Formats: sequence, structure tokens, C-alpha cells
Amino acid sequence: MTAAEAMYIPSIVKGFGTTMRHFFTSFGQGRTSRTLQYPEQRREDYSPEQGGIESSNFRGVHRLNRDSAGRVKCVACMMCPTICPANCIHIEAAQSPWDDREKYPAKFEIDELRCIFCGMCEEACPVDAIELTPMYDIVGKSRQEMVFDKNKLLHVYDMTIDQKPM
Repeated sequence: MTAAEAMYIPSIVKGFGTTMRHFFTSFGQGRTSRTLQYPEQRREDYSPEQGGIESSNFRGVHRLNRDSAGRVKCVACMMCPTICPANCIHIEAAQSPWDDREKYPAKFEIDELRCIFCGMCEEACPVDAIELTPMYDIVGKSRQEMVFDKNKLLHVYDMTIDQKPM
């Protein structure tokens, strides 16, 4: 190494050049800016071509799907709470009143504040009962409001049935 390379001068100059390039191009048409002016500008209006979040790696709020008869699709197989790294899914199974399955979830809860939105529950589900939606702006005034029970998860399904899951 030369003396200049030993003092990292070429790397420092190269890094400073990159910083200056980003600084001067950020004053243009916002080509390099990824800042959203929320709530006026929403993520749905922000396409990946503009430097936004790509849909393949975005995960929003959970929902429990319904089957064709309008019943909860979950068969209480316990795959999602078993695989969940955050341990935020809690299911209590009961005997199913329907002939087409053995069990159904009498109680199904997801703690959305504890969830890390990894999507492993969605991948583990053998009947595609749980999905992650494009809905991301949920709020709650208390921690208990952010624990989604079966009814709230089915309500999210009713609200997002027309939207494509992520």
C-alpha cells in the first residue's frame, strides 16, 4: 500500500464524492428522496418506480380468511403459534360443529404490538387461513386494543376482501 492508501485518502475522497452527489441531486425532482409526506401522501400512491416499498417484501396487518360458507377457514392446527418467533399468536381449539373438519379456533388472538410481521404464520398455514394485508395504518389507544381477537381479524377480512393480499 502507498502512504495515501494507508491513510485511506482515496476512500475518503470517494465517499465524500458520493455524499456530495446525493446532496446536489436531492434538490431536483425528488429522484433520490424516499420521504413520504404522510398522511397527504400514502404508501398505496407510492409506486416502486419512485423508490417506494416493493410489494413483495411488504407485510401489513393480519386477517383471518373465511371459507365459501362464510365460516372461519382456520382448522386450529397450531402451526402458526408454533412457528411464530415473537410468540404473539394464541389459539384455543374446540370441537368443530361442522362435519368437514375436526377442530376450529374457539379463541384466536394476535398481539399486533408484539408481532414482528415476518410472515412465517402465513407461510406455515396449510389451509391459507391467515394472511397479511396491505393495511398498515392501525392505531389503538391502549395495548388491549391492539390485541386482535377472532372477530376483529374477521372484520379486517371483510374490510380488505377486495384488496389483493401481499
